[in-house]
Amino acid sequence: MDTGLSEIGSTKMFDGYNKRYKHHSPTLGCSMTFSVYFPPSPSSSKRFPVLYWLSGLTCTDENFIIKSGAQRAASTHGIALVSPDTSPRGLNIEGEADSYDFGVGAGFYLNATQEKWKNWRMYDYIVKELPKLLSENLSQLDTAKASISGHSMGGHGALTIYLKNLDKYKSVSAFAPIANPINCPWGQKAFTNYLGDNKAAWEEYDATCLISKFNDLSATILIDQGENDQFFPDQLLPNKFEEACKKVNAPLLVRMQPGYDHSYYFIATFIEDHISHHAQALEL
Repeated sequence: MDTGLSEIGSTKMFDGYNKRYKHHSPTLGCSMTFSVYFPPSPSSSKRFPVLYWLSGLTCTDENFIIKSGAQRAASTHGIALVSPDTSPRGLNIEGEADSYDFGVGAGFYLNATQEKWKNWRMYDYIVKELPKLLSENLSQLDTAKASISGHSMGGHGALTIYLKNLDKYKSVSAFAPIANPINCPWGQKAFTNYLGDNKAAWEEYDATCLISKFNDLSATILIDQGENDQFFPDQLLPNKFEEACKKVNAPLLVRMQPGYDHSYYFIATFIEDHISHHAQALEL
């Protein structure tokens, strides 16, 4: 099927360009948008490594591009930023927009197995469809050199996708990730509805469970967590992930940041460190 990739927006920033695209997704069965920041290019033949950014609950592809200020560091390091949406949209499944933490804007970066939510296949979209689409249509991107990052639900997505695809990504980082979703209300609600009652299936999308199996890492995992984050004690559980990493000697740096909350003010403060972390892994 023709995905019909079309550019729907372009804005200059730090001598590069934020561009927004629309296409039909066969994986999700709907029209999808995503945003790309292209750093300034000295020549038309220059190709840029890619940092995928996975956003959190209620977000679209635009939140990170508008709010994070990541383009400054991406421009300096010569890294392209790719920001996809957080779920399928426009399918009008009954109940898809009833709550902020499930359905639209809450894809949890998994492949749903329950019939009603069968279009919610954000894992395959991020890991398979999107990189292929980028490499076939946007020649400036070197998708073979990629890293991944994200916030909250997107931090969960980044960690789990990275651990299950260590051959595809050079490094991972996360801001306030949902690090042990099988043990928090957000994760339990999402997994019950998307995956049913099979707890073994849940563990396939839980970074704290996965690190015991996939821990031959080439780069340290970087996590920033605000100490004033209202979701820190009950929903995010980075301490559980830290314990699991220690058991298998997986390289992890968790930085607790005093006074910071769960917002993009927090992300904007430390995003430069994360871009530098990935630039090092991408050997820039």
